[in-house]
Amino acid sequence: MTSYKTSELMIVNAARLLQDGDVVFVGVGQPNLACNLARRTHAPNLTMIYEAGVIGADPQRLPLSIGDPTLVSGALSVCSMYDIFAFYLQRGNVDVGFLGGAQIDRFGNINATIIGDDYAHPKVRLPGSGGAELIAAWANRCYIMTPHQKRRFPEKVDFMTSAGFLDGRAARASSGVRGGGPLAVVTDIGILEPDENGELTLVAVHPGRSAEEARANTGWDLKVAPDLRVTTPPSETELRILHELDPEGLYVK
Repeated sequence: MTSYKTSELMIVNAARLLQDGDVVFVGVGQPNLACNLARRTHAPNLTMIYEAGVIGADPQRLPLSIGDPTLVSGALSVCSMYDIFAFYLQRGNVDVGFLGGAQIDRFGNINATIIGDDYAHPKVRLPGSGGAELIAAWANRCYIMTPHQKRRFPEKVDFMTSAGFLDGRAARASSGVRGGGPLAVVTDIGILEPDENGELTLVAVHPGRSAEEARANTGWDLKVAPDLRVTTPPSETELRILHELDPEGLYVK
């Protein structure tokens, strides 16, 4: 049986969510690996957009930041950051946004700002949103990647950096944002998707993991889909491509 790391499992399952022809707003790290893996397997017509203003990036090596020069070589277009957000994202031309954060709550809201209830004197001050709050609001669909740990999945985030479904789908719809919200959260235990009210529900577990394990690592009474499925393990081809993309193991440690 092929062996793999939990990080590789998450990246592979995130890549499988992407469709051929998708336009994806992607950062560096594991989401970048997921996009490049998808483009080298089932989605050759994937278009990657980076926050710095690069459209149709075709990096020849793993970029170290959104401003890495390797993103520009061979790209379809290079424009300003303002153009990316105003004329592509907010106009509806971005199919997918990849997001992450320190906390993801019951309705897919994300916290990447502070841990604690006092903004001025938090327990931990985090990096903040960058462009994530705009991506969460305006991308046609969003995917989140994060380890499945109880501290990362509280019932309610300490600070809402990026909006999921707020306190339900009706609340998001009435807010005026056009994007479809978080349609999947990929963890090292399984995959969560929003139900008809926007509440995250366990719909799949990875091989060797269980619904009980997911529930034990979630800060609310996690719902489990009646037709819970088991994901397909990473193939040798997917793992080989990942190792070629990240030969030093910077993001698949």
